[in-house]
Amino acid sequence: MIKKNVEVAEDFKLEDPWRVFRIMSEFVDGFHELADIGPAVSIFGSSRTKRTKRWYKLAERTAELLVKEGYAVITGAGPGIMEASNKGAIKAKGKSIGLNIDLPFEQKPNRYINHLIKFHYFFARKVMFVKYAKAFVIFPGGYGTLDEFTESITLIQTRRMERFPVILFDSHHWKGLIQWFKDSVLKADNIDPEDLEIFQMVDTPQEVIKAIREFYSNRRR
Repeated sequence: MIKKNVEVAEDFKLEDPWRVFRIMSEFVDGFHELADIGPAVSIFGSSRTKRTKRWYKLAERTAELLVKEGYAVITGAGPGIMEASNKGAIKAKGKSIGLNIDLPFEQKPNRYINHLIKFHYFFARKVMFVKYAKAFVIFPGGYGTLDEFTESITLIQTRRMERFPVILFDSHHWKGLIQWFKDSVLKADNIDPEDLEIFQMVDTPQEVIKAIREFYSNRRR
């Protein structure tokens, strides 16, 4: 097993010069494909959410309302919340974008996508989620969802990107994490009180639309 890991590591090193070109191509393709999509909202959530679950239905409705509000919908192209969001976008006759990722277990893009872009590198894919989004809507999910949430609020906190709405859907689900932020992270002085204002929680698709509207209305003023 050790020998095999060493061989894999050596192959990885030898491939580095060629890997740079693949990374460049993913950025170029992504920028080219998404350049004309207009304002968009990225929606995140678990790939394991069943079609019969409440969150699936709510994600579908949220995407539908976002399209009617003039936004394209961007997801990770997979099943669960991603499928629901793409489905809602298609239902509203909008731009339904899927940024698919190559995984050891193949992720098959859902069938509700009319703009599909494939990625090998997570970091290149994540740039596309951020660059073209006017907001993030984050449904309950696993490690990947948490990664997108924490990276977005880190980029805003450190002013590496302009502030935009980061919306956590279902306050009951998220309240434990947010309370931990307050009781542990804030109490230890690892964040400032205003860092807790970078994101907000909502409970309905209508509240998602309201939050985005109010953010950009206030910014214009």
